[in-house]
Amino acid sequence: MIDLPGLAIKNFFNKTSRGKLYVHDTFGPKVEMPVSVYFRNEKQLPKLEKKALDLCIGKILDIGAGAGSHALILQNNNFDVTALEISPAACEVMESRGLQKVVCEDIFNYNGEKFDTLLLLMNGIGLCGDLSGLRKFLRKAEVLLKENGILIFDSSDIGYMYEDDELPKDKYYGEVSCRYEYQKEVTNWFNWLYIDEQTLEKIASEEGWKTELIYQDENDQYLVKLYKN
Repeated sequence: MIDLPGLAIKNFFNKTSRGKLYVHDTFGPKVEMPVSVYFRNEKQLPKLEKKALDLCIGKILDIGAGAGSHALILQNNNFDVTALEISPAACEVMESRGLQKVVCEDIFNYNGEKFDTLLLLMNGIGLCGDLSGLRKFLRKAEVLLKENGILIFDSSDIGYMYEDDELPKDKYYGEVSCRYEYQKEVTNWFNWLYIDEQTLEKIASEEGWKTELIYQDENDQYLVKLYKN
C-alpha cells in the first residue's frame, strides 16, 4: 500500500510540502490529520500520553512510532527505547531526528529482542484491525515481553458514532474501514480497531492478561496497562 502518512511526515520534516493529510472512514466526510501532531514535544502532549510515558519501565519498544516523538522523549530521559514503524519514510525521519534505535518492520513479523514495556499511542492498537487481530497481537506481545513486562496503549469507545443508527450486526462496531488521502492520492481501504474498555477487558482476560485502567478523558479515550496474570 502506498505510504501516504510516511510521505506526509517526511515532507513536513524536510519542509518540502505542507500538504494536508486526510483520513476517510465509513462515518462521513474526510477529516484532516494535522501532520504537526507527529512532531509534538513533551510539553505539547495531552495528559493521557504523558501518563503513558510515565508508566514505561526498562527496555521499551514503541510500536507504530510515527515520526518518533514519544520515543525521542523517552530516549532523552535516558531510556533504552527502540522505535518500530512500518513506514520506511517515517523511519528515515526518526533517524534524522536522532533516534538511535529504529526498526522498519511490521510488528506481526518482528522477532527481535525482548522488552520490559510495549507502548502504542495515538490509538496505535488500531493496527490490530479487528477483534481477532487483537487476540493475535496479545499473543505476539506475550512473546516480545520479558517476565513482569507491561503493555501500554490507549483507545476509545466509538459507540457515540452510532447514536442515530443501530450498531452493526455483522461485526464489532469498533472495527472501522479507513484510508488516507494526501496530495490528491489515496491509499487502499484498511481496517482499524477502536475498542471499548469492557470488550478489551473480556478479550484480554480470555488471553491471560490483567487490564488496569489508568486514565480516562472527557472524549471517551482511555489509557490501559496490561500484564500477564
